[in-house]
Amino acid sequence: MPLHVAPAPAPALRSVLTALGSPTAVREARTPSLRAAQGPATPELPLPVHVLDRITPQGLSATRLAGWRFLIRCGDRAVAAAETMLTPDGWAFSHFFEGPYVTSTELALKQAETLQHPYQPRLLSVPGLYMLTLWLHGDTAADGAEGHPAATDLLVPLAPAPPGIAAHRPHPVADLLPVLTLRATRLPLLGSPAA
Repeated sequence: MPLHVAPAPAPALRSVLTALGSPTAVREARTPSLRAAQGPATPELPLPVHVLDRITPQGLSATRLAGWRFLIRCGDRAVAAAETMLTPDGWAFSHFFEGPYVTSTELALKQAETLQHPYQPRLLSVPGLYMLTLWLHGDTAADGAEGHPAATDLLVPLAPAPPGIAAHRPHPVADLLPVLTLRATRLPLLGSPAA
């Protein structure tokens, strides 16, 4: 089934296009593959980036929208990504980056297109576990900037995933959440002094 990509706010896209057209922004970016790209670089597949700041023993806490991420394609592959953020003046370009999450996101999106159910792709960051997932939201008509993972939504951990969690394997939220909850609630104990 095709993925239903939510449209990014127009100012977010404009800010990325402006940055791509700026020799200074591209030259100063810490993305060698973007600087070395031959041919036009285009922003594609805008994904809202939601952050799960805290997982409680009872389950998910609220998620918040942190920005929009665009894969920057040059030729037949993504060479980098561009991140935007919400400022008091509206959506603004934040930075370009590259690395394993760019390739992993592209692979997870290709895998998601083969699923039988239509989904709206998003990204869900779990900073407490140093984890990023492709969040496949079942409500394809939803506003990509809002909402919380439903029990029937899928989370696809991106590589590198935390130890013991398989990257690129879709997990229903109801199945993965208990694992994340257990790990997140045990983390503070790792740094606590011995009694």
